[in-house]
Amino acid sequence: MPPDTALKKTYTIADLANEFGVTARTLRHYEDQGLLSPERQGQNRIYSAGDRAKIGWILRGKRVGFSLAEISEMLELYDLGDGRTKQRQVTLEKCSTQIKALKAQRDDINATIYELQGFHDLLSNISYCRENGHWINRKSGDTYRPTEDDEATLFERLTIRLNT
Repeated sequence: MPPDTALKKTYTIADLANEFGVTARTLRHYEDQGLLSPERQGQNRIYSAGDRAKIGWILRGKRVGFSLAEISEMLELYDLGDGRTKQRQVTLEKCSTQIKALKAQRDDINATIYELQGFHDLLSNISYCRENGHWINRKSGDTYRPTEDDEATLFERLTIRLNT
């Protein structure tokens, strides 16, 4: 297909919804948000190759955590006539910020997993002895008999022993 023909290729909402694995409702929502502006032929939306490229940008942006407002800002910079220099600069800045935020979230998740794994290990390794009313750590052999006031301390003490 000659290059001019490729640029003039058009798509229906069903074509693009199927290609990108989204619903027609999603594409209409992006249109309502001002991210897409397909031509109309009567009630039918006719999407261009440019609209198709924008959908790719929108979906990638959503996958990596950008808001529709941020995606809109990046898309608006596409046609400034500066060879997309400003769009590239703004996108790089937003990507850097998003990477930092995601790394911080990952660190928080890793810390939570570590704590949860320790608690899981603790619970997996203790048992209650009804004969003497003590909790026994099967791994270390330590015992502890909590009072009502310090029952929560049991898990703290056993956790410290398991982690040392």
